[in-house]
Amino acid sequence: MGWTSQRRHLLKHMLRAGRGIMVNQVTENVKELLLKGHGNHKENSPFLNSSEAGKGGDYYDRNLALFEEELDIRPKVSSLLGKLVNYTNLTQGVKEHEEAESTDGSKKKVSKSPSMGTLMGVYLPCMQNIFGVILFLRLTWMVGMAGVLQSFLIVLLCCCCTMLTTISMSAIATNGVVPAGGSYFMISRSLGPEFGGAVGLCFYLGTTFAGAMYILGAIEILLTYIVPQAAIFHPSGAHDASSAMLNNMRVYGTVFLILMAVVVFVGVKYVNKFASLFLACVVISILSIYAGAIKSIFDPPEFPICMLGNRTLSRDHFDVCAKTVVKDNITVASKLWELFCHSTNLTTEHCDEYFLMNNVSEIAGIPGAASGILIDNLWSNYLEKGEILERAHQPSVDVASQKNNLHLYVLSDISTSFMVLVGIFFPSVTGIMAGSNRSGDLKDAQKSIPVGTILAIVTTSLVYFSCVLLFGACIEGVVLRDKYGDAVNKNLVVGTLSWPSPWVIVIGSFFSTCGAGLQSLTGAPRLLQAIAKDNIIPFLWIFGHGKANGEPTWALLLTALIAELGILIASLDMVAPILSMFFLMCYLFVNLACAVQTLLRTPNWRPRFKYYHWALSFLGMSICLALMFISSWYYALVAMLIAGMIYKYIEYQGAEKEWGDGIRGLSLSAARYALLRLEEGPPHTKNWRPQLLVLLKLDEDLHVKYPRLLTFASQLKAGKGLTIIGSVIQGNFLETYGEAQAAEQTIKNMMEIEKVKGFCQVVVANKVREGIAHLIQSCGLGGMKHNTVVLGWPYGWRQSEDPRSWKTFIGTVRCTTAAHLALLVPKNVSFYPSNHERYNEGNIDVWWIVHDGGMLMLLPFLLKQHKVWRKCKMRIFTVAQMDDNSIQMKKDLATFLYQLRIEAEVEVVEMHNSDISAYTYERTLMMEQRSQMLRQMRLTKTEREREAQLVKDRHSIARLESLYSDEEDEGDPVPENIQMTWTKEKCEAEKRNRGSAVGSFRDLISIKPNQSNVRRMHTAVKLNEVIVNRSHDARLVLLNMPGPPKNTDGDENYMEFLEVLTEGLERVLLVRGGGREVITIYS
Repeated sequence: MGWTSQRRHLLKHMLRAGRGIMVNQVTENVKELLLKGHGNHKENSPFLNSSEAGKGGDYYDRNLALFEEELDIRPKVSSLLGKLVNYTNLTQGVKEHEEAESTDGSKKKVSKSPSMGTLMGVYLPCMQNIFGVILFLRLTWMVGMAGVLQSFLIVLLCCCCTMLTTISMSAIATNGVVPAGGSYFMISRSLGPEFGGAVGLCFYLGTTFAGAMYILGAIEILLTYIVPQAAIFHPSGAHDASSAMLNNMRVYGTVFLILMAVVVFVGVKYVNKFASLFLACVVISILSIYAGAIKSIFDPPEFPICMLGNRTLSRDHFDVCAKTVVKDNITVASKLWELFCHSTNLTTEHCDEYFLMNNVSEIAGIPGAASGILIDNLWSNYLEKGEILERAHQPSVDVASQKNNLHLYVLSDISTSFMVLVGIFFPSVTGIMAGSNRSGDLKDAQKSIPVGTILAIVTTSLVYFSCVLLFGACIEGVVLRDKYGDAVNKNLVVGTLSWPSPWVIVIGSFFSTCGAGLQSLTGAPRLLQAIAKDNIIPFLWIFGHGKANGEPTWALLLTALIAELGILIASLDMVAPILSMFFLMCYLFVNLACAVQTLLRTPNWRPRFKYYHWALSFLGMSICLALMFISSWYYALVAMLIAGMIYKYIEYQGAEKEWGDGIRGLSLSAARYALLRLEEGPPHTKNWRPQLLVLLKLDEDLHVKYPRLLTFASQLKAGKGLTIIGSVIQGNFLETYGEAQAAEQTIKNMMEIEKVKGFCQVVVANKVREGIAHLIQSCGLGGMKHNTVVLGWPYGWRQSEDPRSWKTFIGTVRCTTAAHLALLVPKNVSFYPSNHERYNEGNIDVWWIVHDGGMLMLLPFLLKQHKVWRKCKMRIFTVAQMDDNSIQMKKDLATFLYQLRIEAEVEVVEMHNSDISAYTYERTLMMEQRSQMLRQMRLTKTEREREAQLVKDRHSIARLESLYSDEEDEGDPVPENIQMTWTKEKCEAEKRNRGSAVGSFRDLISIKPNQSNVRRMHTAVKLNEVIVNRSHDARLVLLNMPGPPKNTDGDENYMEFLEVLTEGLERVLLVRGGGREVITIYS
């Protein structure tokens, strides 16, 4: 203890020591204490000299002397601010990399403070992540199929979705520090571990499938536009081209994935170093599109396409777009004629009829921005799979064509619609989280993330809108609808518009897709590692480990395996909607997190970004949900099912985390609203169910003495309604607070074992009876209060000389009666069944002696809902007196039960008036003799204690509790100063008291029992005979519990009556109603 507390302790001791201690002795003691210091290494002297004060650290600030005892647990403001300022928010693994790379210990690198600004830290990374493979490979095709207007709508929908999500994300990201984990961290800390884990895994899967999509895009560019001859599989027939292409994609995709995974495994720094190069490729490619569009106004590029009638022909099968050619002034059949007529001469016997009836013409593939082609491309032109690409205003004769010539035309490879195109295009607007994922590297994250991300979205949206307009204004419609550029000599369609060469776009898009794939394979394992390290999903723990420098090796392996699944699908158009679902799910929950926090107005919700509103978040959430079902309703259901399964898994199996999330706040608001609604009035009889307060007794080691009370409570409640487990610890709250906490944890553990869903409350009180009264009065909140008390039976009360247990029991019965609460007393509770037992047969017997609000009917019905008691039959016995019509009573009782909708056998037991037996008389006599004897024994014990007390030190008298062994007996407090002077009169009085005590023992033999007690004993004996006779083999017996006597002198006799009433029964539940009806015949 510190010097101050030692001094206080000494002064207290001096004050108690009495008048005999002199001042000089006190002074000596104080000096000795000051010199010794009691071994306190911090304070050898209570005073600080100037030299010691200058050292600092070992001495408290003299200005804070008032708070010196609390400075260990409540730090000074200066030290707190110092810790907060020095907090470095490094991303996952950065610190470990720095330590691993510093080979020489003396030349360790000093960790640089975050220094990236908005441009390099947020804007450019977001741009790189948003621009991707879809822009180069699918945007022209989307404009051709949907038309300019619907393409504008698709881009607007997707960009609105990401813009609204960015506003919500900016609010969350600027509401405090966001460490590594980015979007996962934001959602989990805002919506809780369940939502965080579900959405974090969805975001992880989305990022992993994005890596697969980028690899597939790179392979498509490689095999279609760069080196087509590198294909391993070749089509065996005209119609096998698509399957051969898919197999090529699978093989090359797997090779690329392995190479990229190796690059990521070897060193992430290489990926980061090349990131700027990949971004440069994207920017140069986009600029070449704009340059080509401007050039096309006055000098459109030469990319003629060959039309047969209004049908588009694939140029990779022939070179001259004509039916005949002139060679040496002789007209001969062209390659095209040979393909359609299967002959080299100009005979028409085997010619395709459509080929003969229609002319071959050549039109410009890129008419240019000044051509007015935009008017034709405004409207949609959706096609079914296998349909030929046709030009609307081209003259043609519509006749049937031979099926074996279909491969000569440009065909639609998939069925298209507005919904399909939304799913394919959406991945091209994802990537908005790149800034928040780098928050640790930013100089001012709370300023850079909103500004940089919103600017990136505005920029990319303008690029998409302008590209849609330029493609529609410059490129012929059939070329736009040609996905793989078959009509323009297998050129990338967007490349035909670019300047100075199509190769700029081809090479640029190839490198940019490779770079995006590497970024996905780098980011996804780190996200999985962040989830695994949070330990909210136990089976993912292995993925939290990695190399010595923090690299997530196992997570990278899993990521590669999942990405391989996407590559085996092998179709860019099928993989894109899958990752759209996962990203949309993530964005939906970002919006939900912002909306929940805004509406709840939690005290910690103070974002620096002010331009948000809950309505915008809800709009963003609605758009995300709509886009999910628009693009692919079945993928949406699968994604939601996966997220739901993860949510439920974390809820039931995952680790309990308290992150101050919004869902807890939402639960609190809902609970408050419900409690205020409940306050409006008491529940109707139809809604009444026992809301339990179970009073548990703990032993000396703070273990639950009768755990079967909890078992019984769980069987009675079956998880419904309110259950409060209460216990009382005797003592002073300040001294026994730790014991109370330990007892509460013990009870909670036992509640979990016994599957009791409820709350625990442990009260510390000077007297057990007072503590129980406090629990009965104050447990619960508002309308959620208990209406039934479950109380254990005081076993062994007869054998004990200490009357505390049964006096506490009767006091509790009186308290519940005064509070108008129902009371349940399970007797022989240790024989009650556990939750694992099953009663396949047997009876639950109800002995309905007096009407007590219907509790006796309701309790067996509730017990039978539990699997332990489900197969037991219910029997109801009632007692008829001599003047009752037992036959009519049985009919009335059967009718009453029928109206209550309770199935039970009914029996009426007739009890004839009989004389009081000698056994009853003898039993009453023994009871009263025993009570009298115990009273005399307590008196003589008191006298002995008083006599012994006289020789004790008078200073200890103030700490005496009570002269009786019963600490519950409330007597007058012992005065501070008692004169203990022996006189002759006192000595004589003591002798007389002893003589009277001996005489009172002799009087016990001649005692006569009280007639009221004899009558009550007679009732108890007769009822017990009847009950044992009928219900000796019942699984459980329920009967009315008689109330305690108004006069407290008969309390001990009352306990005896209850013992006699329940003798010979294995399991008994004594029931006492709360004074109101709890069951009704009305619907």
